[in-house]
Amino acid sequence: MRLVFAGTPDTALPSLRALLDSPRHDVVAVVTRPDAQSGRGRKVQPSPVAELAQEAGVEVLRPLKAGDPEFLERLRRIDPDCCPVVAYGALLPQATLDIPSRGWVNLHFSLLPAWRGAAPVQHAVLHGDQITGATTFQIVKELDAGPVYGVVTEEVRPADTSGDLLARLAESGAGLLVATMDGIEDGKLEAVPQPAEGLSFTKKISVDDARVDWSAPALRVDRLIRACTPAPGAWTEFRGQRVKLGPVRPAPDAPALEPGRIAASKKSVLVGTATHPVELGEVQPQGKRLMGAGEWARGVRPADEDRLG
Repeated sequence: MRLVFAGTPDTALPSLRALLDSPRHDVVAVVTRPDAQSGRGRKVQPSPVAELAQEAGVEVLRPLKAGDPEFLERLRRIDPDCCPVVAYGALLPQATLDIPSRGWVNLHFSLLPAWRGAAPVQHAVLHGDQITGATTFQIVKELDAGPVYGVVTEEVRPADTSGDLLARLAESGAGLLVATMDGIEDGKLEAVPQPAEGLSFTKKISVDDARVDWSAPALRVDRLIRACTPAPGAWTEFRGQRVKLGPVRPAPDAPALEPGRIAASKKSVLVGTATHPVELGEVQPQGKRLMGAGEWARGVRPADEDRLG
């Protein structure tokens, strides 16, 4: 099939590579978000998908909006059979959806209808899901509500961050997306409606949402920090300044501490929660580099009255 691939971040790269390598399909163009500022120097750079497409000699389309008349006209001239989508990052109006003869097919990183929306992997970690996965489905106007072509499942491991889990899903989902394109081309794959039960929605996790509440149970603290790693990054405050936090380790056998209280030793740095303490891993004080919790504690020397949060 003639394909126009839509995607933007690193997460989409395994799928784009798999489709470029497929002997059955021809990726004739990609659609991605416009170049944007990134990195410490805030230089304007193309998206990861745009960079890979350029390396492969594939045309890159960067509409400000997916309904822009110039973009629609170009897409009609390209005349794709199908448009696979992975983390494109913008809504597709009906006029855009109507162009490919076999529609737009999205790879979504949850087992739909669970966790429709912008942050399915983060919410799977945050809510303690034991099993998640990826779903390919036909895009319709309603958010993540289209009929399903196929799924793959993935275990959520106890220490998984959202970054760990998303990396595995991006790889397994790439295989699912190629298999979906194959099935559509063969005419042997039929999309089926999503079940009515099990529906849940996600919202993007903001920086404010990523602030650690030490009065919560240790289980909640652990899940929140892992869900926010690497983005937007969990954080707390110490002596009035923000401190970013890497994943922690629950310490149920450690002596109880008041929420936010720090107990530093040569072996570990523990922080109290509503239940048992957690052991800090890496921390990054405001304006400083990432460091181990022990190094941080030796530098700040927390007093008895000091608290995180």
